[in-house]
Amino acid sequence: MKVSRLAAVGALAGSAVLVLSVPAFAHVSVQPEGTAAKGGYAVVAFKVPNERDNASTTKLEVTFPAEHPLASVMPQPVPGWKADVTKSTLDKPLEMHGKKITEAVTKVTWTADGKGVEPGYFQKFPVSVGTLPEDTDQLVFKAIQTYSNKEVVRWIEVPQKGQEEPENPAPVLELSAAEEGHHGSSSADKADDSEDAEAASAKTHAAEPADSSDTTARVLGVVGIVVGALGVAYGVLAGRRRTTA
Repeated sequence: MKVSRLAAVGALAGSAVLVLSVPAFAHVSVQPEGTAAKGGYAVVAFKVPNERDNASTTKLEVTFPAEHPLASVMPQPVPGWKADVTKSTLDKPLEMHGKKITEAVTKVTWTADGKGVEPGYFQKFPVSVGTLPEDTDQLVFKAIQTYSNKEVVRWIEVPQKGQEEPENPAPVLELSAAEEGHHGSSSADKADDSEDAEAASAKTHAAEPADSSDTTARVLGVVGIVVGALGVAYGVLAGRRRTTA
């Protein structure tokens, strides 16, 4: 009985360790460098992790939302990468700074000049965008990630509220409420946009190692489970000894 109980406790602890040890699959995402307020400008960064052990990410294509066209889209130069901007004619012209805009950016493609994003690293691709729409709470960008072995991963599935995250979710940019006293675009937006771009430029945008915070949390969680399992095992043995005595 003593051996069987210890085996059960060990199996329980081992299965918990295995569950925590399985890494969560990362995907292409987008986050603002600061805030992304409705009706204003923002610098957003597309974060591209490499999920393969035997290939590098060498190309990223991001399609911009056609239902909410952005008149101003300016990629920040990223060392080791070439950015190509694709524009298309709008069905309905936009007004920006008192001028009618008849075309907008529909896609930005980054292609690696060198090794690209190697295994174990991720890369950020900053873009200045504006003006952000005021009639929606989020913007959905569809991304296509290409590896050096010609594998293509399509991050194009739109997440739905109340449902599980799809296998290949598209990057979603959440928009914050419009700033107080803000009504459409202005010269102040341009100044803020320039400052945000400079702040983003000051950061290192070369491929960076994966964030270690999640790993540390998992390790601490595993240690806690193992310690707890040992405590249970000790309690079982102690109870068994008292019973036999």
